[in-house]
Amino acid sequence: MTVGTLIDYLKAQQEKGVSHVYLDSIAKNTIRNEIVTLRTPKPVKEERPPVRRTLEAVEPERSVIPSQAESAPTSVIDPASITLSLPAGDKAAQISYLKSQAQEWTPAKSLGTLRPKMIFSVGTPESNIVIVGDSPGFEEELKQEPFVGKAGQKLDAILKAMKLKREELYITNICKFRPSLPGQTMNNRKPDTQEIASCMPLFIKELGIIKPKCILALGATAAEALTNQQNTPVGRMRGQWYDFQGIPLRVTYHPSYLLRNENNLTEKRKLWEDMLAVMEHLELPISEKQKGYFK
Repeated sequence: MTVGTLIDYLKAQQEKGVSHVYLDSIAKNTIRNEIVTLRTPKPVKEERPPVRRTLEAVEPERSVIPSQAESAPTSVIDPASITLSLPAGDKAAQISYLKSQAQEWTPAKSLGTLRPKMIFSVGTPESNIVIVGDSPGFEEELKQEPFVGKAGQKLDAILKAMKLKREELYITNICKFRPSLPGQTMNNRKPDTQEIASCMPLFIKELGIIKPKCILALGATAAEALTNQQNTPVGRMRGQWYDFQGIPLRVTYHPSYLLRNENNLTEKRKLWEDMLAVMEHLELPISEKQKGYFK
């Protein structure tokens, strides 16, 4: 996590009128590292602008930000009880309408465990493939787009190796809201089964609009939700085709997994084999060079 990202987060909170925030260990370490850097003597004197203090960092017991659970609704709304009807129009118009419905999606908001900001999708609904993860995190919430930050950059690199671009595809998450934590700043958690179930009707409607030729599920949480498996490692789920709502589904590792295993060529090769299978299914050209990656 960079200081610039932290400053962007603090400014966003300041614009909302928040005067105090709780900083988790990740944020505190980022600040400490920056202070050490600033205090380290340099061979050439540099002029630095004064650091502007935007918000006051306080310890958890002094935080004035209420937890989301304190304001949670008293009853949970069953997502199956809500009928989603789409207006006439092309795919783009229908996706836009669905996004507007997701903004105030009561089954998710009634749980009281998800943050209020909704992050929907990116790309074109004309895509033959839907790439899906579990839920947005800090970076996604800040930039209002799924799969950004370092994991998003890794995904873009994978797509580039496939001769594809982000804007040519459709990228989304099953859960449209970032799961909350007490005193949350940049720390994330994966959505639980109830949080995923609350947003599943939205994802199914997305698929009904796009009608892709295949789905690519990134990471264990999304894969388990779409294959009805529990506590199953991605390594055991990948390498085969599944069916979800009549659409072929492929499972592979989340880009963040590759970031944690940057030097493991074996794991990179496994992910690339899944990508080659998707390319073959979509009848995309595959060069000999692409076939030989990570061998």
